[in-house]
Amino acid sequence: MLTRVLSGTAASAGAVAAVTGAVYALDPIAPILSLGVLYLFAVLPVAAIWGLRFAVAVSVVSMLVFNWLFLPPRHTFHLAESEDWVALAVYLVVAVSVSALAARARRRAAEAEQQRREAAFAAEVSALLLGSRVEAQLPEIAVRTADLLGVSHCWIELGPPREPEPGEGVRELQVAGRLVGGVFFDTARAPGAELTSRVTSVLGALLATAVEREQLSLSDSAKTAVLRSVSHDLRSPLTAIATAGEMLADPSAPLSAGDRAELLESIRDQSRRLDRLVANLLDVSRLEAGVAVPAAELWPVDELVGRALEAIGAEADGVVVLLPADCPAVRVDAAQLERVLVNLVENALGHSSAGDPVELRASAVGGEVVISVYDRGPGIPPDVRESIFEPFTRGPDASERGTGLGLAIARGFATLNGGRLWVDSTSGRGATFSLALPAVEVDAGVPA
Repeated sequence: MLTRVLSGTAASAGAVAAVTGAVYALDPIAPILSLGVLYLFAVLPVAAIWGLRFAVAVSVVSMLVFNWLFLPPRHTFHLAESEDWVALAVYLVVAVSVSALAARARRRAAEAEQQRREAAFAAEVSALLLGSRVEAQLPEIAVRTADLLGVSHCWIELGPPREPEPGEGVRELQVAGRLVGGVFFDTARAPGAELTSRVTSVLGALLATAVEREQLSLSDSAKTAVLRSVSHDLRSPLTAIATAGEMLADPSAPLSAGDRAELLESIRDQSRRLDRLVANLLDVSRLEAGVAVPAAELWPVDELVGRALEAIGAEADGVVVLLPADCPAVRVDAAQLERVLVNLVENALGHSSAGDPVELRASAVGGEVVISVYDRGPGIPPDVRESIFEPFTRGPDASERGTGLGLAIARGFATLNGGRLWVDSTSGRGATFSLALPAVEVDAGVPA
């Protein structure tokens, strides 16, 4: 602001000096009163470039300079002739009027240019957000926002804005009373309140629309994944149950007692599979809604493992369990931890061949109980070891069946119970999923 005032003052003084020199040059050959109009050439550019305030000042200073230097008696502010007073008054009125018109034209031109820039900004941001993830485009949008606001730096964050750091200003992005995020900027060159309000209003609306579109896209993907899951993961056990039931109900079918027992066991296994699938769908809904509150109690690790293997059924025969005798207890929600272990073991069984056993081990490490499930499958590439814990993600093999919910639920319940879940893998040599829970040492004879 100070720089603009100084430069405007210097330009105004220069304009008055330049016209005064021209009047000196023309004084010998033209009537002096007619030369006063030349000072309009000082007023007009100042009004167009620097605004009305500087132009009015130039008008007054020009009148005083013209009076002092050229109107008799010279070098005084007294005037000998009454027509000189009229000429100066007319000049001043004309100069101020022209200044106002020029300043208004300049202001309208600036407003039109600003509107053009804001419209271009809205179009550019819309193009950036179209078909792209919102988070990925925020840095580029921030650069364009900083340019429009005239600040050196700008940051955009979605969600409730954090507390600004020293030297930062913040404006919330809101749409219809809903908080979308915040715009942070360097206060060394703070933008005007009116401009900031317009820009944040447009930016908030664009980001809100893009976020909603992204959420709808993810929701559609989730629905598609669920429908695909239903088409196979529900249909397969239902088909197996229906087929076994029809064979048992057919009086003409030559079934031995062993065959009947095998069919009944198949029905029980497939029913448990259906029950676990429905439970997974319900669990992921509860986790996403934030209503899966754990009811923590003290549990020995061997009992939690036994519950999980019992829930798996006959397939658990392929699991080798190695538990230390002195393994500490854990304080967890038994039902939720059962879901974690069931999903980890079933995932390992699904990636191991019939001849390769799955190992489940537990150990006490640094105040934690670490339960690890080892498989002998193809392994998991490093670039997808985190994404496999996202809902509806089936892993790198496109031929894999399943809803892709098991690992997401396992990590969700592990986190709720104060634990951690991660995977280590070597290509071609299987994967190890490890669950770490806070250990609880219980003194003998002291009730938990």
